[in-house]
Amino acid sequence: MRKILLLLFIAIFSFSCSNKDANPNEFEMAYNGYYKSISGYDQANLKTVLHNLIKGHTQIEYTDNSSDMDVWRALEQTDEDPNNPDNVILLYLGKSIPKANKAKNNQNDFWNREHVWAKSRGDFGTSPGAGTDLHHLRPSDKTVNSARGNKWFDNGGNFHNEAKDCKTDSDSWEPRDAVKGDIARMMFYMAVRYEAEGGLDLELTNNPTDDKSPDHGVLSTLLEWNKQDPVDAFEKKRNETIYSIQGNRNPFIDFPDFANYIFIANN
Repeated sequence: MRKILLLLFIAIFSFSCSNKDANPNEFEMAYNGYYKSISGYDQANLKTVLHNLIKGHTQIEYTDNSSDMDVWRALEQTDEDPNNPDNVILLYLGKSIPKANKAKNNQNDFWNREHVWAKSRGDFGTSPGAGTDLHHLRPSDKTVNSARGNKWFDNGGNFHNEAKDCKTDSDSWEPRDAVKGDIARMMFYMAVRYEAEGGLDLELTNNPTDDKSPDHGVLSTLLEWNKQDPVDAFEKKRNETIYSIQGNRNPFIDFPDFANYIFIANN
Protein backbone atom coordinates (compact mmCIF):
# COMPACT_ATOMS: atom_id res chain seq x y z
CA MET A 1 0.00 0.00 0.00
CA ARG A 2 1.26 3.44 -0.85
CA LYS A 3 2.49 5.51 2.04
CA ILE A 4 1.24 8.97 2.98
CA LEU A 5 4.69 10.30 2.16
CA LEU A 6 4.06 9.48 -1.51
CA LEU A 7 0.52 10.82 -1.30
CA LEU A 8 1.84 14.08 0.11
CA PHE A 9 4.35 14.35 -2.71
CA ILE A 10 1.59 13.92 -5.29
CA ALA A 11 -0.66 16.43 -3.54
CA ILE A 12 2.16 18.98 -3.21
CA PHE A 13 3.08 18.57 -6.87
CA SER A 14 -0.55 19.09 -7.92
CA PHE A 15 -0.86 22.09 -5.63
CA SER A 16 2.33 23.70 -6.92
CA CYS A 17 1.29 23.23 -10.56
CA SER A 18 -2.19 24.66 -10.11
CA ASN A 19 -1.34 27.45 -7.67
CA LYS A 20 1.59 29.28 -9.27
CA ASP A 21 0.68 32.49 -7.47
CA ALA A 22 0.61 30.89 -4.02
CA ASN A 23 2.51 32.72 -1.30
CA PRO A 24 5.77 30.75 -0.76
CA ASN A 25 5.66 31.38 2.99
CA GLU A 26 2.11 30.00 3.26
CA PHE A 27 3.09 27.00 1.13
CA GLU A 28 6.06 26.17 3.33
CA MET A 29 4.05 26.52 6.53
CA ALA A 30 1.22 24.35 5.25
CA TYR A 31 3.24 21.48 3.87
CA ASN A 32 6.81 21.44 5.15
CA GLY A 33 5.83 22.23 8.69
CA TYR A 34 2.32 21.41 9.80
CA TYR A 35 1.92 18.06 8.04
CA LYS A 36 5.42 16.73 8.59
CA SER A 37 4.34 14.42 11.42
CA ILE A 38 1.97 12.34 9.27
CA SER A 39 4.60 11.22 6.75
CA GLY A 40 4.98 7.45 6.50
CA TYR A 41 1.47 6.43 7.55
CA ASP A 42 -0.66 4.11 5.42
CA GLN A 43 -3.64 5.55 3.60
CA ALA A 44 -5.89 3.28 5.65
CA ASN A 45 -4.85 5.22 8.77
CA LEU A 46 -5.18 8.68 7.24
CA LYS A 47 -8.36 9.59 9.09
CA THR A 48 -6.81 8.66 12.43
CA VAL A 49 -3.53 10.48 11.91
CA LEU A 50 -5.30 13.61 10.66
CA HIS A 51 -7.63 13.51 13.66
CA ASN A 52 -4.65 13.32 15.99
CA LEU A 53 -3.01 16.21 14.15
CA ILE A 54 -5.96 18.64 14.20
CA LYS A 55 -7.50 17.81 17.59
CA GLY A 56 -6.75 19.78 20.70
CA HIS A 57 -7.11 23.18 19.05
CA THR A 58 -7.36 26.40 21.04
CA GLN A 59 -11.04 26.81 21.91
CA ILE A 60 -12.84 30.14 22.09
CA GLU A 61 -16.17 31.20 23.54
CA TYR A 62 -19.30 31.64 21.44
CA THR A 63 -19.94 35.06 23.00
CA ASP A 64 -17.61 36.64 25.52
CA ASN A 65 -17.85 40.37 26.09
CA SER A 66 -14.82 40.34 28.39
CA SER A 67 -12.46 38.60 25.96
CA ASP A 68 -10.35 39.82 23.09
CA MET A 69 -11.57 36.86 21.03
CA ASP A 70 -14.88 35.06 20.63
CA VAL A 71 -16.78 33.73 17.60
CA TRP A 72 -18.16 37.16 16.68
CA ARG A 73 -14.71 38.75 16.69
CA ALA A 74 -13.11 35.79 14.97
CA LEU A 75 -15.56 35.74 12.06
CA GLU A 76 -14.89 39.42 11.48
CA GLN A 77 -11.32 38.33 10.68
CA THR A 78 -11.87 35.00 8.94
CA ASP A 79 -14.61 36.21 6.59
CA GLU A 80 -13.53 39.77 6.02
CA ASP A 81 -14.35 41.16 2.60
CA PRO A 82 -10.97 41.45 0.82
CA ASN A 83 -12.26 44.57 -0.95
CA ASN A 84 -13.68 46.24 2.16
CA PRO A 85 -12.10 45.58 5.58
CA ASP A 86 -15.18 46.98 7.33
CA ASN A 87 -17.38 44.19 5.92
CA VAL A 88 -17.82 40.42 6.04
CA ILE A 89 -18.98 38.12 3.23
CA LEU A 90 -22.18 36.17 3.88
CA LEU A 91 -21.89 32.45 3.13
CA TYR A 92 -25.12 31.73 1.27
CA LEU A 93 -25.82 35.15 -0.23
CA GLY A 94 -22.28 36.07 -1.19
CA LYS A 95 -23.21 39.59 -0.09
CA SER A 96 -20.82 41.98 1.66
CA ILE A 97 -22.31 43.70 4.71
CA PRO A 98 -20.85 45.78 7.57
CA LYS A 99 -19.21 43.86 10.39
CA ALA A 100 -21.15 46.08 12.79
CA ASN A 101 -24.49 44.71 11.50
CA LYS A 102 -24.67 41.76 13.88
CA ALA A 103 -28.09 40.21 14.43
CA LYS A 104 -27.94 40.48 18.21
CA ASN A 105 -31.36 42.13 18.52
CA ASN A 106 -33.38 40.11 16.00
CA GLN A 107 -32.56 42.31 13.00
CA ASN A 108 -33.55 40.07 10.10
CA ASP A 109 -31.24 41.60 7.49
CA PHE A 110 -28.18 41.48 9.73
CA TRP A 111 -25.68 38.62 10.05
CA ASN A 112 -25.37 35.87 12.58
CA ARG A 113 -23.23 32.77 13.12
CA GLU A 114 -24.10 29.80 10.93
CA HIS A 115 -23.07 26.32 12.06
CA VAL A 116 -22.41 24.62 8.72
CA TRP A 117 -22.50 21.27 10.52
CA ALA A 118 -25.88 21.95 12.12
CA LYS A 119 -25.42 21.97 15.88
CA SER A 120 -28.52 19.82 16.45
CA ARG A 121 -26.87 16.99 14.48
CA GLY A 122 -24.79 15.79 17.38
CA ASP A 123 -26.55 18.07 19.86
CA PHE A 124 -23.34 19.96 20.69
CA GLY A 125 -24.93 23.41 20.92
CA THR A 126 -22.66 26.44 21.20
CA SER A 127 -20.25 25.12 23.81
CA PRO A 128 -16.50 25.49 23.18
CA GLY A 129 -15.36 22.67 20.96
CA ALA A 130 -17.59 21.72 18.04
CA GLY A 131 -20.00 24.54 18.92
CA THR A 132 -17.36 27.25 18.44
CA ASP A 133 -15.00 25.61 15.94
CA LEU A 134 -14.29 28.30 13.35
CA HIS A 135 -13.59 25.78 10.61
CA HIS A 136 -17.38 25.32 10.20
CA LEU A 137 -18.74 28.65 11.43
CA ARG A 138 -19.56 31.34 8.85
CA PRO A 139 -21.41 34.66 8.77
CA SER A 140 -24.91 34.24 7.36
CA ASP A 141 -27.96 36.41 6.85
CA LYS A 142 -30.21 35.75 9.84
CA THR A 143 -33.34 34.73 7.92
CA VAL A 144 -31.39 32.64 5.42
CA ASN A 145 -29.66 30.88 8.31
CA SER A 146 -33.06 30.06 9.77
CA ALA A 147 -34.31 28.78 6.41
CA ARG A 148 -31.38 26.41 6.11
CA GLY A 149 -31.89 25.23 9.70
CA ASN A 150 -30.43 21.75 10.19
CA LYS A 151 -31.11 20.53 6.66
CA TRP A 152 -28.43 18.37 5.09
CA PHE A 153 -26.63 19.41 1.93
CA ASP A 154 -27.75 17.98 -1.43
CA ASN A 155 -28.68 19.02 -4.96
CA GLY A 156 -32.24 19.94 -5.85
CA GLY A 157 -35.30 21.74 -4.57
CA ASN A 158 -36.69 25.16 -5.39
CA PHE A 159 -34.80 28.44 -5.44
CA HIS A 160 -34.99 30.26 -2.13
CA ASN A 161 -36.83 33.57 -2.28
CA GLU A 162 -34.03 35.51 -0.58
CA ALA A 163 -30.91 33.44 -1.23
CA LYS A 164 -31.74 33.30 -4.91
CA ASP A 165 -28.72 31.19 -5.89
CA CYS A 166 -29.58 28.51 -3.32
CA LYS A 167 -32.19 25.75 -3.56
CA THR A 168 -34.08 24.00 -0.80
CA ASP A 169 -36.80 21.47 -0.11
CA SER A 170 -38.25 19.88 3.01
CA ASP A 171 -34.97 18.30 4.18
CA SER A 172 -32.05 19.52 2.04
CA TRP A 173 -30.20 22.70 1.16
CA GLU A 174 -28.18 23.38 -1.99
CA PRO A 175 -25.89 26.42 -1.58
CA ARG A 176 -24.68 28.69 -4.36
CA ASP A 177 -22.09 27.14 -6.67
CA ALA A 178 -19.23 29.36 -5.48
CA VAL A 179 -19.20 27.83 -1.97
CA LYS A 180 -20.20 24.22 -2.60
CA GLY A 181 -16.62 23.02 -2.31
CA ASP A 182 -16.03 25.21 0.75
CA ILE A 183 -18.99 23.59 2.48
CA ALA A 184 -17.89 20.08 1.51
CA ARG A 185 -14.42 20.65 2.93
CA MET A 186 -15.83 22.09 6.16
CA MET A 187 -18.01 19.00 6.55
CA PHE A 188 -15.06 16.66 5.90
CA TYR A 189 -13.08 18.52 8.55
CA MET A 190 -15.82 18.12 11.15
CA ALA A 191 -16.19 14.38 10.54
CA VAL A 192 -12.44 13.92 11.10
CA ARG A 193 -11.92 16.42 13.91
CA TYR A 194 -14.81 15.08 16.01
CA GLU A 195 -14.10 11.37 15.64
CA ALA A 196 -15.12 9.96 19.03
CA GLU A 197 -13.74 13.14 20.57
CA GLY A 198 -15.13 13.80 24.05
CA GLY A 199 -18.04 11.46 23.33
CA LEU A 200 -18.92 13.26 20.09
CA ASP A 201 -18.60 11.11 16.96
CA LEU A 202 -19.72 12.97 13.84
CA GLU A 203 -20.29 10.94 10.68
CA LEU A 204 -21.02 11.76 7.05
CA THR A 205 -23.48 9.47 5.30
CA ASN A 206 -25.61 9.16 2.19
CA ASN A 207 -28.66 8.57 4.39
CA PRO A 208 -28.76 11.18 7.17
CA THR A 209 -31.55 11.00 9.72
CA ASP A 210 -33.99 13.65 10.91
CA ASP A 211 -33.29 13.40 14.63
CA LYS A 212 -30.36 14.50 16.80
CA SER A 213 -28.12 11.65 15.69
CA PRO A 214 -24.60 12.90 14.90
CA ASP A 215 -24.85 12.20 11.17
CA HIS A 216 -24.96 14.59 8.24
CA GLY A 217 -24.85 14.47 4.48
CA VAL A 218 -25.21 13.85 1.73
CA LEU A 219 -21.73 12.33 1.43
CA SER A 220 -21.83 11.49 -2.28
CA THR A 221 -22.96 15.05 -3.09
CA LEU A 222 -20.27 16.59 -0.90
CA LEU A 223 -17.61 14.53 -2.68
CA GLU A 224 -18.90 15.86 -6.01
CA TRP A 225 -18.87 19.44 -4.76
CA ASN A 226 -15.29 19.03 -3.53
CA LYS A 227 -14.27 18.32 -7.14
CA GLN A 228 -16.57 20.83 -8.84
CA ASP A 229 -15.60 23.85 -6.73
CA PRO A 230 -11.80 23.95 -6.15
CA VAL A 231 -10.15 25.76 -3.27
CA ASP A 232 -9.93 29.49 -3.95
CA ALA A 233 -7.92 32.36 -2.50
CA PHE A 234 -10.63 33.33 0.01
CA GLU A 235 -10.77 29.80 1.40
CA LYS A 236 -6.97 29.57 1.68
CA LYS A 237 -6.74 32.88 3.51
CA ARG A 238 -9.55 31.81 5.82
CA ASN A 239 -7.69 28.61 6.69
CA GLU A 240 -4.57 30.62 7.51
CA THR A 241 -6.51 33.04 9.71
CA ILE A 242 -8.17 30.22 11.64
CA TYR A 243 -4.77 28.57 12.05
CA SER A 244 -3.52 31.77 13.69
CA ILE A 245 -6.48 31.76 16.10
CA GLN A 246 -7.13 28.06 16.82
CA GLY A 247 -3.73 26.58 16.03
CA ASN A 248 -5.12 23.92 13.67
CA ARG A 249 -5.78 23.71 9.96
CA ASN A 250 -8.43 22.18 7.70
CA PRO A 251 -6.47 19.47 5.85
CA PHE A 252 -9.10 19.27 3.12
CA ILE A 253 -8.32 22.83 2.07
CA ASP A 254 -4.60 22.10 1.91
CA PHE A 255 -5.11 18.63 0.34
CA PRO A 256 -8.61 18.33 -1.21
CA ASP A 257 -7.82 14.81 -2.48
CA PHE A 258 -7.63 13.57 1.11
CA ALA A 259 -11.44 13.37 1.01
CA ASN A 260 -11.29 10.59 -1.58
CA TYR A 261 -8.88 8.49 0.51
CA ILE A 262 -10.98 8.84 3.66
CA PHE A 263 -14.59 8.96 2.49
CA ILE A 264 -14.79 7.35 -0.93
CA ALA A 265 -14.95 3.83 0.51
CA ASN A 266 -18.12 4.83 2.38
CA ASN A 267 -19.80 6.28 -0.69
